[in-house]
Amino acid sequence: MGNKKVAVIGIGQFGEAIAKHLCKKGVEVLAIDDNEDKIEQIADDVTYAVAIDATDKKALISQNIQDFDAVVVAIGQNFEQRLLCASLLLDLKIKRIIARAGGKNQRIILEKLGVQEIWAPEEEVGAIVAERLLNPSVLSYLQLPDDYRIVEMLTPRKISKRTLGDIDLRDRYALSLVTIKEECEVNVNGHECLEYHVVGVPDSKYVVKNTDRLVLFGKNKDIDRFIQINE
Repeated sequence: MGNKKVAVIGIGQFGEAIAKHLCKKGVEVLAIDDNEDKIEQIADDVTYAVAIDATDKKALISQNIQDFDAVVVAIGQNFEQRLLCASLLLDLKIKRIIARAGGKNQRIILEKLGVQEIWAPEEEVGAIVAERLLNPSVLSYLQLPDDYRIVEMLTPRKISKRTLGDIDLRDRYALSLVTIKEECEVNVNGHECLEYHVVGVPDSKYVVKNTDRLVLFGKNKDIDRFIQINE
């Protein structure tokens, strides 16, 4: 990713998190916001940081915005500004535009405008919280098309201390095991801490521990059935 150049417009909590994470991954990041205080706060964590009005076409061009591989429009509260900014980026024929949507109506408008990649962080967080309420054993998941998903979950009580061969995920539950994350004790600055590390592709003789985290792939209904039977 070292050769990638990404601009992040709107340095609120969402935009700041994206910009910092990309920079840690070796991406050249330009942070843009019209609030000088926010730009000063993030300046040391990104490649470049400028305080300009992202709804001003000339200001965007002055930053050579057309040369970037992608531009993330993360402007938070003001949807009109977000919409105008996205429209300008489309006019400038930016290679890839990723815009934030704050609900269904905003998503529809952005799609009509021509933005193809749209994120709705509030909806995604809400879905994860709802899932955790219904299934406390589910730690995280990725929803896929056609009613499939990948889920990371705590080990259900009834399969603990059994081998993967005995559990027979594929034939009995129509699920595929992606991997297992194993609990490990590590010493960090003199303090014992717990971390989870991927064990790779375990064979059928692997004995599942109650502290393991399972990463499974399958249909939503099959994952739910697996949890209900073994909880």
